[in-house]
Amino acid sequence: MLDLTHVRTTLSDHYDLTPSPELAASMQDIYARMDRVVAPPDWAIYAPYVKAINALKKERNAVILGHNYMTPEIFHGVSDFVGDSLQLAMKAQDVEADVIVQAGVHFMAETSKILSPSKTVLMPDMQAGCSLAESITAEGIEEMRAKYPGAPVVTYVNTTAEVKAASDICCTSSNAVQIVNAMESDTVIMTPDQYLAQNVANESFKNVVYWPGSCIVHEQYTAKDLRDFREWNPGTRLIAHPECPPDVVAEADFSGSTSGILKYVHDEKPEKAMLITECSMASNIADELPEVDFVGPCNMCPYMKKITLEKVLWVLHTMENQVEVDAQVADKARLSVQRMIDLSRKLGL
Repeated sequence: MLDLTHVRTTLSDHYDLTPSPELAASMQDIYARMDRVVAPPDWAIYAPYVKAINALKKERNAVILGHNYMTPEIFHGVSDFVGDSLQLAMKAQDVEADVIVQAGVHFMAETSKILSPSKTVLMPDMQAGCSLAESITAEGIEEMRAKYPGAPVVTYVNTTAEVKAASDICCTSSNAVQIVNAMESDTVIMTPDQYLAQNVANESFKNVVYWPGSCIVHEQYTAKDLRDFREWNPGTRLIAHPECPPDVVAEADFSGSTSGILKYVHDEKPEKAMLITECSMASNIADELPEVDFVGPCNMCPYMKKITLEKVLWVLHTMENQVEVDAQVADKARLSVQRMIDLSRKLGL
């Protein structure tokens, strides 16, 4: 665990991180991407970190891969590439850089290392895990294989390298239905998200069986929540992530992956929208769509919120928190991830 007192002392010895309205004003081009959701006093605090990080990236030949659930100052301020798990996995494979900083959770950093073994992959906070990833082990995969002999294992990318290595192919929420339908067997095992699997089963012609894991963010929503909100605020478009329980998805006006949600909101431009997913999604697209009023409650991922500008600057400064994956595990996991990428590209996803 990071000693934040030591981190702050060290960083202050090397960088001027004093809040500065003058510096903030000089970086208006960056601030314009987030000014609807980040107040000017907060931007004055963030601006010195953004300046230091962007300069240090050039020195290190580094890129920052920012997941859609990152806070706006990271997503808009320092990320070179942003997207959902599939988009970042592909970018990690293709990016021209010596260093990748994964602004996301640990399994994403492992995936980047698996796909780019020669690159240095840095994790701003090693404690940024994932409840869903921690719900399944390689032993759990073998348990499912024994229960359903011959059925292929389609594993969500929100898993550890060991679990990916024990699987046949990976999927994301954006390509799960297509990946499952492409399997030759009539029965397909999905791990570890039970709700994603159930929602896929509702759209697939396969017999989908699943591991009983779930995401602490999305499992909290209920269909009653959506009905109550619709009654309180009629006319709001309710947009759910497929990691939500099936009755929540059924109650929503639209369900899709993070990239699917973004496309839907961009295409439809509803007057008011409630995103039934992680909080930062709405914040990160608010400035792109000023005509859309993002309303209502959301649930925050405590793991994603462990990633801060301060920690991003720290790992770039020290080159600490390097993510490593055992070579044999990485080779097997790479096959599962690469099969997903290849099939996704073949299917035009």
